[in-house]
Amino acid sequence: MEGKVLIFSAPSGSGKSTIVNHLLKCGYDLEFSISATSRAPRGSEQNGVEYYFLTADEFRDRISKDEFVEYEEVYAGCFYGTLRSELTRIWSKGHHIVFDVDVKGGVNLKKLFGNRALSVFIQPPSVDELRNRLVKRATDSAEKIEQRVAKASEELTYAPKFDKIIINDNLETALGEAEKIVTDFIKA
Repeated sequence: MEGKVLIFSAPSGSGKSTIVNHLLKCGYDLEFSISATSRAPRGSEQNGVEYYFLTADEFRDRISKDEFVEYEEVYAGCFYGTLRSELTRIWSKGHHIVFDVDVKGGVNLKKLFGNRALSVFIQPPSVDELRNRLVKRATDSAEKIEQRVAKASEELTYAPKFDKIIINDNLETALGEAEKIVTDFIKA
């Protein structure tokens, strides 16, 4: 049986992963779709847990074999994508899929799955607050943070293309909104 699809997108540092991780513990039969990436692991990230880490050449090889549902070259030589095998893995358990993807991937997945999918954009209260969060996270260099902040301005223009927008200026409020949105969608 193929379940429903929940798509979460946001600029880096908006709190998207925190919200997604919370929802995964709420008992909705949700399972995280592990994305593939060609970037290096950050902090304590492990292959097959947070991401499937591939080299850029391995990623391109899998693209040529049509192994991705969607993929994007987010930065030059830095790919992110969703492997078809992830859909099979999760749906074979009777679970609903949760995607934590960049905005272009989110829009592409919504087009692919249509009404079976709910797309949610997590928006930071401001670009300055986003920069502060990235600095506090302490996983990227100052140069990488500025690159992410610059990209966030473009990503914010995608918000209207999503079914729902949650402004994450208070985490507890954002978590409550996310729970309600997901509950309503799963039960529909």
